[in-house]
Amino acid sequence: MLRAELIRPIHELLTEQSKRLGDRTAYLDARRAVSYAGLEARTRRLAGHLAGLGLLPGDRVAMFLGNRVETVESYFAVVRAGGIGVPVNPHLSAAELEHLLTVSGSRVVITDAAHVPAVRRLAPRTGPLTVIVVDGDGPVPAGCLAYEHFAATEPATPARDDQGLDDVAWMLFTSGTTSSPKGVLATQRNCLWSVAAAYVPALGLTAEDRVLWPLPLFHSLSHIVCVLAVTAVGATARITDGHSADDVLDLWEQDRSTVIAGVPTLYHYLVRAARAPGFTAPRLRVGLVGGAVLTAALRRSVEETFDAPLIDAYGSTETSGSIAINWPTGARVEGSCGLPVPGLALRVVDHRTGLDVPDGTEGEVWVRGPNIMVGYHDQPDATAEALRDGWFHTGDLAVRDRAGYLTVTGRLKELIIRAGENIHPGEVEDVLRQVPGVTDAAVAGKPHDVFGEVPVAFVVPAPGGFDPAQALSLCRERLSYFKVPEELYEIESIPRTATGKVTRHRLLDGPARLRAVGNAHHDTLFRTHWVPQPSAPAPADGHWTLLGDPGTALADHLRACGTDLTGDTPSVALLPAAAGTSVEDFLRTAEPWLTSADPAGPRLVVLTRGAVATHPGETVRDLGQAALWGLVRSLQAAHPGRVAVVDLDDVADDAATAALAATVASGEPQSAIRDGVVLLPRLERVTLDAATDTVAQPDQAFDRAGTAVVTGADTRRGTAIARHLATAHGARSLLLITPPGQGAGAAGLRAWLTRQGTEVRLAEADLDDRAKLKRALAKAPSPLTLVVHAWDAVDEPSETRVAAEVRTLHDLTRDAALTAFVLSSSTKGLLGAAGETTEAASAAFLDAYAQNLRVQGIPARSLAWGPWEGEGDTASGATSGALTEQQAMAALDTALTVDDAQLVVMKLDPSAAPGSPLLHDLIDVPARTATADEAVTNALRERLADVPDADRDRLLTDLVRDQLADLLGLTGRQAVQPGRPFTDLGLTSVTVVELRNRLTEATGLRLPATSAFD
Repeated sequence: MLRAELIRPIHELLTEQSKRLGDRTAYLDARRAVSYAGLEARTRRLAGHLAGLGLLPGDRVAMFLGNRVETVESYFAVVRAGGIGVPVNPHLSAAELEHLLTVSGSRVVITDAAHVPAVRRLAPRTGPLTVIVVDGDGPVPAGCLAYEHFAATEPATPARDDQGLDDVAWMLFTSGTTSSPKGVLATQRNCLWSVAAAYVPALGLTAEDRVLWPLPLFHSLSHIVCVLAVTAVGATARITDGHSADDVLDLWEQDRSTVIAGVPTLYHYLVRAARAPGFTAPRLRVGLVGGAVLTAALRRSVEETFDAPLIDAYGSTETSGSIAINWPTGARVEGSCGLPVPGLALRVVDHRTGLDVPDGTEGEVWVRGPNIMVGYHDQPDATAEALRDGWFHTGDLAVRDRAGYLTVTGRLKELIIRAGENIHPGEVEDVLRQVPGVTDAAVAGKPHDVFGEVPVAFVVPAPGGFDPAQALSLCRERLSYFKVPEELYEIESIPRTATGKVTRHRLLDGPARLRAVGNAHHDTLFRTHWVPQPSAPAPADGHWTLLGDPGTALADHLRACGTDLTGDTPSVALLPAAAGTSVEDFLRTAEPWLTSADPAGPRLVVLTRGAVATHPGETVRDLGQAALWGLVRSLQAAHPGRVAVVDLDDVADDAATAALAATVASGEPQSAIRDGVVLLPRLERVTLDAATDTVAQPDQAFDRAGTAVVTGADTRRGTAIARHLATAHGARSLLLITPPGQGAGAAGLRAWLTRQGTEVRLAEADLDDRAKLKRALAKAPSPLTLVVHAWDAVDEPSETRVAAEVRTLHDLTRDAALTAFVLSSSTKGLLGAAGETTEAASAAFLDAYAQNLRVQGIPARSLAWGPWEGEGDTASGATSGALTEQQAMAALDTALTVDDAQLVVMKLDPSAAPGSPLLHDLIDVPARTATADEAVTNALRERLADVPDADRDRLLTDLVRDQLADLLGLTGRQAVQPGRPFTDLGLTSVTVVELRNRLTEATGLRLPATSAFD
């Protein structure tokens, strides 16, 4: 129902709320609060001072501020002065800021002290700028005016308060169908109609509500809901930033907020944070989603966790908010953005003919109503294109069902929406084309589990090549951080239509070679590291039994440590795996014990020796027992909590025995003991430099002039790898090997590669048949430079055929000057998979074999692949979805640059419950935000007071450099140059929060989550 009484001029709303609500808090942030009486008085005074500065009706005022009370005040004050408010993203690059100030024609800029240097460096073509600084602490920078003085003192010139409902009040920038942002001109009526028709009724917003607002205030949704709707009904709004879910939760608990807003990314992290032990969800009446429609799974997670409905909508800056909305009551169509806002006319149209399409057919969304913008500032052609015959052409594609529910299916304007932030590919492409050595570039949106979409760049190099690190550095210099590509690929040519338009969907599906990543970690590439076990509980009282010979030295040490091995009802059964035990023999021993024993009976603890490598230089002394680890991990998946495995070293003293008792008592399912210390295996994301570039690392580069050998060329992985080597790496000669009788399966691949200009030879051979394999390898032209073993031979126990194959392949190629010897294994060897004991054992053997070759100086790598699209199997529920072929090949490109013997390639769901102990450090409840500590701050002050002035900056700089190096996995502070911008190091909106937490712990200061970006 339309709340028509809310559609009134701003000064009338403020005056009424001041009289009605007086000292009730209207807005508060971490710095200050303002009451409704204060909001009216301060904005009136600011408006008068602005008029006194010569601001004329229609003049533009840029609001270059973050999330703070003064931003809300500025929205109102500029309108009361008769001007046009221009909210600006505080994280814009210098070039973007200058462009927006120039395009908008802003004469006045309201900003904070941190951004004054950036404003002063500009030379906008609009002439001199009047700069008003909001920070009240300390002197105002020279040449600037004090915001607080204006807000607190009566002006000589009164506020105009004469702007009509249909006069232009605000200009909000949005990305459109071109690379240049457009200034959307909106009136008070446009915006307040959206408040009255959509957001206040849908949210049921009243003066009793406490709203928590972590969305950027320069966004259109924030303008409409947080600024206008909150004020119109007299609610209270807490303003914060949304970079840290923990910060949001803390404020939620503190304020007992009834309404919260956030993009899907924030809700994703809130659900994760809510899993903390002992967490009690604050009471919530309703949640609002901005930036994108929620997935069904995330909606269920949020509503189950917080027991409140979520409202999401589809809209645009040009419509001052919602076009369609999912109301809190009534039917829900998953994936739909709901029903059109009442009072708004909506059509779904064939944009080529202008005719409405039938229900269920995709078309462009056209809308008409009181919320439609006046037009685009100073862009008559763009306005005429968007507003035709009274209808706003959104450029969005959608389908409407018979009940009227709208589902957005795509965008004609090709925007990439990353966590609610709009990115036009052309903006990024223009920067990339300025990089020396780049002849062409295109950018596409790649699906992302957390951010929705991320930009990915594809570059065509000039004959002399280009520098990927330079490309990313230029992007960070010229673009906002969220626009910097997540990945940068080299591609032979950009796919285009006959008219020259980029066909972006083909970019993500075609052959490409990963050259650089935009952050410090690769999304799908992991390694195993071993961490010391935290203090373990003392062994519990109870009896153990030692299966096998009780007269061994181990038994003697256990008895010496007080372990009772004589009871009839043991709580733990130790099963030492004898050297040389085959997988089949061990399975015959262990499986009956697990299947026949009482589920509440003894826990089976398997003991191995020399089966794992706990650091890069360690040799796996018993490859057979390494295979047993894969088998045991699958048994663990089949029998949760019933079986553990511990790898022992050659030290058999009391300390080692005590460590064994401690790790068994702790319940850890997998561990190793080295020199009396318990170590636990954990997966971690592979840390990368700014550019993972094989060209820049000649010792690891693939020699295109040599021959690459690919086994298993008839398999899906073998086929994909062979195609990738030829198309992305430019391999000129390939030898494809298949099992006997399977050559026909690779004949089509051979023909395709030959058409691409690659010299291809095809051979059939059993890899464990030395004579036949030798004859097959003899077909390859010299020199051999790369071997990729992509065979899917997992139907035999590891110590027989799989072991014989890889050993024979290595023996026959060991004298070649290989740049890489790559083995394909499976995540089942690391994460386990119920019923897959043979494949898991084979995979664990291959991983260990690669480790031993690496120790010998051979460039061997084992890639434990997770499932690919279409394979349909997962390991321990660890993946949120299967790898696409392009993701798999990008991981292969990165793996060829990483100095690790064992790597894992999989798509991980960070919100899933960890099914394997190796995932505990990846899938876990985030640590609570570090809290300010005055004692720590005082200690730092004392430390600084004891050093000369010249050394204080260096000490603080080194503190930040140390924290950054540790966070990003760099070699030390020397890897972080003091003058280098934070964004150049690949910091993202996630890692910047962790940096803030670390600096808070180190300094005791309460710092904003966006410290590094600011």
